[in-house]
Amino acid sequence: MTSGTEDIFADLFVLELANNHLGRVERGLAIIRAFGQVVRTHGVKAAIKLQFRDVDQFIHTEFVGNQDIRYIQKTEATKLSEEDFHTLVTAVKAEGCIPMATPFDENSVDLCVLFDMPIIKIASSDANDWPLLEKVASTHRPVIVSTGGCSEPDLDTTVQFFEQRGIPLAINHCVSLYPSDDNVLELNQIDYLKRRYPTHVIGYSTHEYTSWDASMYMSYAKGARTWERHIDIDADGLPVSKYCSLPRQVDTWFKAYHKAREMSGGSADQRRATSRKEVEYLDALVRGIYAKRPLPVGYRLTEENFERDFYLAIPLRKGQLSCREHLSGLLLTQPLSTDSALTLQAIEGAITGGEERRSLILQRGM
Repeated sequence: MTSGTEDIFADLFVLELANNHLGRVERGLAIIRAFGQVVRTHGVKAAIKLQFRDVDQFIHTEFVGNQDIRYIQKTEATKLSEEDFHTLVTAVKAEGCIPMATPFDENSVDLCVLFDMPIIKIASSDANDWPLLEKVASTHRPVIVSTGGCSEPDLDTTVQFFEQRGIPLAINHCVSLYPSDDNVLELNQIDYLKRRYPTHVIGYSTHEYTSWDASMYMSYAKGARTWERHIDIDADGLPVSKYCSLPRQVDTWFKAYHKAREMSGGSADQRRATSRKEVEYLDALVRGIYAKRPLPVGYRLTEENFERDFYLAIPLRKGQLSCREHLSGLLLTQPLSTDSALTLQAIEGAITGGEERRSLILQRGM
């Protein structure tokens, strides 16, 4: 479904800033500016997404300050204030991008509302966190959910939850490995999701690190219409995680998207319009109908006498009948000599396809 409010999902790129700002507002601003430039260069619809946690409530009091558990240490080290987040959200808007966030707790959903996030993202880890999903649904904002690690019954339940509340939902195929090798990408899951949830936009949230174009070509061709990658910049002497994309790599990603669109062409829901150039090329290969022997006025064409009295050969002449027409029952109104073309002017009777077909016959050929 890509009508109404769900248009917001169509051809949307989500650039996941996550905690690569490392709790530093200036670094976050530098990342936003760098990727804002790439987005504008390619004219794509893109969101820059933050992560919201109410750190003071998110970690159990017994584990506050624990340096042995990486997730706890990272969460505390990257804590930002509401004012800091406001600064980053303002910068995202200034770059012409859509501000988004992944809230990891109920208080953070309130922060999404405070900053008027037009889309809320649900992480794979929270796809069945029912208190969080209830809070997100209470905002009535469009939602994107990642599906890494979800079982089919759990995913069905989550999709039904949002459908029953009339909340627009996009569903991202995702493999929750950081980074992801090519042999675990499971891009056929895009086909599975499209078949199982045909009324939803299906996307691809990716963490691979060997290519920034191959999976775009494949995912677009399979029908993904929203994409997500983690982003970072090479700055401050800090290493860049393999699963993160630098501005030059996202530049390649966007180029692949434009090429995929170009190669895919128009609608998949109806037969394409054939270009005049293609028609003319194919018409040059069509065999026209020629008389084997002299034929008189009043001669009636039938399936039985066609092979005896006519043959097919190139080139096809203007106004000439061809191997593509059904001829049974037509009468000659002009005599034909040996090797002369059977034309519309020389026959009487209805041509299958009516006036549209007659017009085509008169225009085609040499």
